[in-house]
Amino acid sequence: MTPPPDAAPTRPPLHGAIDVHAHFITPRLRAAMEAAGHGQPDGMPAIPDWNPESALALMDRTGVAAAVLSVSSPGIGFGDPAGIRELARTVNEEGAVVVRTYPGRFGLLASLPLPDVSDALRETHHAFDTLHADGVVLHTHYAGRYLGDARYDPLMAELDRRAAVVLLHPTSPPHAEATSLGWPRPMLEFPFETTRAVTHLILRGVRDRFPAIRFIVPHAGAVLPSVADRLSVFALGVGAESTDVFGALRGFYYDVAGFALPRLLPSLLTLADADRLLYGSDFPFTPGWVAEGLAATLAGSGVLTPEQQALMQRETAAALFPRVASALPGA
Repeated sequence: MTPPPDAAPTRPPLHGAIDVHAHFITPRLRAAMEAAGHGQPDGMPAIPDWNPESALALMDRTGVAAAVLSVSSPGIGFGDPAGIRELARTVNEEGAVVVRTYPGRFGLLASLPLPDVSDALRETHHAFDTLHADGVVLHTHYAGRYLGDARYDPLMAELDRRAAVVLLHPTSPPHAEATSLGWPRPMLEFPFETTRAVTHLILRGVRDRFPAIRFIVPHAGAVLPSVADRLSVFALGVGAESTDVFGALRGFYYDVAGFALPRLLPSLLTLADADRLLYGSDFPFTPGWVAEGLAATLAGSGVLTPEQQALMQRETAAALFPRVASALPGA
């Protein structure tokens, strides 16, 4: 995609927003991705450029006060368990440095070295207790095991004990080369991956057993608004008849990164109240000029009232991320 010609600066469309779906790519992570054959991650043309200065410039243009950083797909799961542990620790430490270097502008969602749950638990303790991370990011599956798998229960129990914020993030599904039909996986596979993972969490009872975890579902609920009724009915036939599917869906938070308008957001509001919405840019995997246009469309839409816009842009995120909110100007 080619950005439009330069235009005269305009007033930022958002007003002190907190971006909960923003990514960072350090030189160490980029090198690891390229060495592991992920120079075109998930079928995209290239690893996008990122540095704190470019992120801050976009934030200022769009009216974002703070961004909570996380590692996007394909994550840090490259190589043997020792290599995954080392990369998770390194990337989390680098993210914490960014937070300390730009006080009040960034938060951090730590990456965990899954699928090894013992390693993930150790990194969870380090991330929260030493780095003071604001939450964690979990991808939809690790080595083909989706997040509802009982093997992850010890990790879910620890995240529940901490009432942790968990951003779910899609990644390429197993056998993606066959299912994606040659297209970049974010186009179609990512929405289906998100929906698959959320369905697994609900039908496997993770939401019921670990109710204190604050899950954020990305991309305006992905395909969930379209399949929620089917999911609720089919639950009766798969041994999950006691599962309150719509209650579980109302209990998630949803970021509006990506193309939430004109169709997804109105549909999502049939599943979740406006106080469950959160702003997300998906920068840098969404180019800056696209993120600016999406932010302007979102801010100018009549789908949300001014009060609901304030909840979506800042107030709900401030409750989820109190450390980030407390560092904002005027806090």
